[in-house]
Amino acid sequence: MTDERARVAELLGRAPMGEFEVVVRRSNGDPAVLRNAPILPDGTPMPTLYWLCDPAVRSAIGTIESDGGVRDAEAQLGPEAIAAAHADYAAERDKAMPADHSGPSPYGGVGGTREGLKCLHAHYAHWLAGGDDPVGEWTNERLIERGLLPVDAPKRVQR
Repeated sequence: MTDERARVAELLGRAPMGEFEVVVRRSNGDPAVLRNAPILPDGTPMPTLYWLCDPAVRSAIGTIESDGGVRDAEAQLGPEAIAAAHADYAAERDKAMPADHSGPSPYGGVGGTREGLKCLHAHYAHWLAGGDDPVGEWTNERLIERGLLPVDAPKRVQR
């Protein structure tokens, strides 16, 4: 695990803040998506259950975001589909909460968002990890349409 933690730190450009499990890998075995513990070691809530740590895919999604992708996804998918993705994500994260936790808890949906969208990366990570996330699926379609998805990009896992 130490070697894997070091590799994740290298991919993120910083040490991971808490405990995680690698749930999606590239074909070469590199970590692509992390599933974070909902509470950090110091008791701080971690609202982002799924974290995209693949630098090439993060950069490609950043290109879509900088071209108005968040606004476009909101307009095309509508508030009901987005709210359902947030609810599904929050329920999964809340189920992972330690039974004996008495401090502050994570809130909101994907990445702590209460409504609408703020980050395509977190939705894409959720979708890659097998989550029912229309925003992640929309993001994947845009990556393919625009030729931004790396040839060796991680593949979606089935739950």
